[in-house]
Formats: sequence, C-alpha cells, structure tokens
Amino acid sequence: MLGRLNHVAIAVPDLTAAAAVYRDTLGARVSAPQPLPEHGVTVVFIDLGNTKVELLEPLGENSPIAGFLERNPAGGMHHICYEVDDILAARDRLLAEGARVLGDGEPKIGAHGKPVLFLHPKDFFGTLVELEEV
Repeated sequence: MLGRLNHVAIAVPDLTAAAAVYRDTLGARVSAPQPLPEHGVTVVFIDLGNTKVELLEPLGENSPIAGFLERNPAGGMHHICYEVDDILAARDRLLAEGARVLGDGEPKIGAHGKPVLFLHPKDFFGTLVELEEV
C-alpha cells in the first residue's frame, strides 16, 4: 500500500526565519510560501531531490498546528507523508484494520494539488501520518 516517502513536515513558529535557515545556512532550494486556508497553514517546501521537507506555520486562529506550537514553542516534527496509489482504497483498508482517519474521513486537496488524508498518531506510534495520492 505505501509508496515512497513524500515529505517530513516540521511545524515552525516563524516560516520566514525557518526558510532562511534552510536556504542560507544549509544551501537548500526553498519554494515560495503557499497559504493553505483549508488546512489552516502556510507552507514552504525544501526540495531534497529524492524527497522534501515541508515547513509549516499556523494560518489563522483555528490552525490545527497552533496547539502543537503551544506545546512545542520552538517547533518540531509535525507529521510524515507517504504516497499511495489509491487514497480511497488505502482509507478503506486502514479503516477495516481499525486505524482512525482524522476529520470527516474524506480526502482533501493538499499542497501539491492531490488528495490527502491524515491518520491518528495514536495508531502509528505517536506519529501523525499523512497519505497523499500520487
């Protein structure tokens, strides 16, 4: 079911400062900021060739990562994203196995313009998992 690692997401309190560290200190290619109001975040992607790092900061007062940053003011790893060929088939298989899909269980369009779902971290050893259809 799982394909390749798509990205590792890091929640940051200041997206501009974090992007500058990756660009200026590490010499990485950093995308332009992309607001995703439907997800409550603004993101940038660091292209590593074989995968990406996603930096995300809260967008709006109801951002789902605001609570994460309250508990982790300096930021930290937020989720890991894996690719799947068929997100609905993956969702149905996971639900049948007892995994919990967050939200209403229906895929939403993610930062790459593809359907995504998030899986409950308590079902995956404390790690929030995102699935993205390729």
